Amino acid sequence: MGLVIKALLFDFDGTLVDTESIDLRCWREVFDAHGVELPVERFALRVGTLTGPNELDELDALLEAPCDREAVTQARRGRELELLELEPLRPGVAAYLEDAESRGIRVGIVSSSSRSWIDQNLRRLGLGDGWQTIVCADGDTERCKPSPALYLEALDALGIDADEALAIEDSPNGITAAHAAGLFCVAVPNDVTSGLDLSHADVLIESFEDVPLAELLAHVP
Repeated sequence: MGLVIKALLFDFDGTLVDTESIDLRCWREVFDAHGVELPVERFALRVGTLTGPNELDELDALLEAPCDREAVTQARRGRELELLELEPLRPGVAAYLEDAESRGIRVGIVSSSSRSWIDQNLRRLGLGDGWQTIVCADGDTERCKPSPALYLEALDALGIDADEALAIEDSPNGITAAHAAGLFCVAVPNDVTSGLDLSHADVLIESFEDVPLAELLAHVP
């Protein structure tokens, strides 16, 4: 390994917590309730970003008459929160965070989601403290992934160079953003993103449990 890694920058949705599978399940239930099939290949385009297809537009395109968007949104949101309450950290994440702390490696979150969403989930998981930086798009489609803006902001906040940090992602959009910011990127796909093209990641591992942090750091040039 070359330079010492000083920070791990985690994507949130789908990487730390598998919210992507919950999101897909909830939208699939919505489409099923309207008697149509969710176009999964279109859904995949919005993973990790804010600029993908709008699911309600996709739904209306398959219906004879427009859906009740307010009712659908409210019901889907309630179902999402119901399922989310049962969703833990992805296996192996806790060990990564503990190992990083023991090694003096700082940890941050870089997400296209909103800060309120991240904070809500961290509180639920008892992980509100210990993050040296949390950078979120907060609805800004100019800064969200695949733009490198969020990662560059995180590096600036930590006062480190790109080659001193490691990005951990689950989606093509996230990997592209990390690389555009000059970061070495590790992909850890979930059930939703495992079928997507993640070949541009520097390293791909199936689970955090499969590769301990010390072993992963050895892959960084």
